[in-house]
Amino acid sequence: METTEIKERPRDLGGSMKTSNVQTLAADQKKLTAEIMERYIRPEMSGDDMFSGDSSEDIPVIDMSRLMDEMSREEEASKLKHACEEWGFFQLLNHGVPEKVIEEVKDNIKGFFGLPLEKKEEVAQLPGDLEGYGQAFIHSEEQKLDWADMLYLFTQPPQFRNFKHWPAEPPSFRDSLESYTDELQKVAHFILGILAANLGINHEKISELFGSQMTRMNYYPPCADAHDKVVGLTPHWDACGLTLLLQVSPVSGLQIRRNGKWLPVMPPPGALVANVGSALEILTNGRYKSIEHRAVINAKEERISIAAFHSPSFGKTVGPLAEIVDKEAPLFKSLSMQEYAKLFFSQKHGKSMVELMKLNP
Repeated sequence: METTEIKERPRDLGGSMKTSNVQTLAADQKKLTAEIMERYIRPEMSGDDMFSGDSSEDIPVIDMSRLMDEMSREEEASKLKHACEEWGFFQLLNHGVPEKVIEEVKDNIKGFFGLPLEKKEEVAQLPGDLEGYGQAFIHSEEQKLDWADMLYLFTQPPQFRNFKHWPAEPPSFRDSLESYTDELQKVAHFILGILAANLGINHEKISELFGSQMTRMNYYPPCADAHDKVVGLTPHWDACGLTLLLQVSPVSGLQIRRNGKWLPVMPPPGALVANVGSALEILTNGRYKSIEHRAVINAKEERISIAAFHSPSFGKTVGPLAEIVDKEAPLFKSLSMQEYAKLFFSQKHGKSMVELMKLNP
């Protein structure tokens, strides 16, 4: 099994079929025929169980400044441990990403999605490639589609950045995304270090393992007539180790599956929403839990978000850590990060990598 970090950007990890641009469809609701909408309508949405009222205050809130303070670190680390073991989601306050960096990346992402379609298509996905503007996980003409468009890019390590997929407009897009994703890499490594310490593992081992970051910018147009029958992002589990999500627009839409019901996530001002991905559940042999989540659509307003997915470096291995399985039986098999990524991107969206990697399904 490979253990040396790969210095070149990995290729042939997967791709997605090209489909209609949802932002363009949403702009002229009168042209949305029943035949077109059939690809997006989800009958199962009508039977969804939702938490009544706003229960989002129950989602754990972690203060990163307290994790950095020796006086309060132990107490806050215990809260983080509980969040990762019992929730799989938490909201991160005082994360240290400068407000200027956040506002600039927000402005540039809104600017990109506000461009004419032909300008956005200049960075469209190519056949067999994951990066670029388009959709993801579309493998057939029959499958249901998400009510969303996206821009997906490799952002870490820096040598993986393929700038032919990075928009030339707005002019400051590249600089703002580089600055933002550099800052998020620091946040992710710090949080992962605390999570390692909670397991009695040297934080440097986790930091060395996690070197890969992919960033997905999501655009969810409004859907006036069928917002409760379409879905912005299919219910799924993230395949990465740790996701850090920033709400670009104030419209809520993220929901997590909690005790069999969908719970809305309403981030406090300035917060990042963090969640455990399947790779971290596998690495910890099931200690930290990844959780199913989705994005829903607003009837009148667009929603934009940016998710940074932090994963083991390509060339490293995704499998239970030796420090854990030295004391207990492994629950999951091990794959190189390349094999793990190919398996994930070849699946229908919504498949859990935890289930696919179990030694005894």
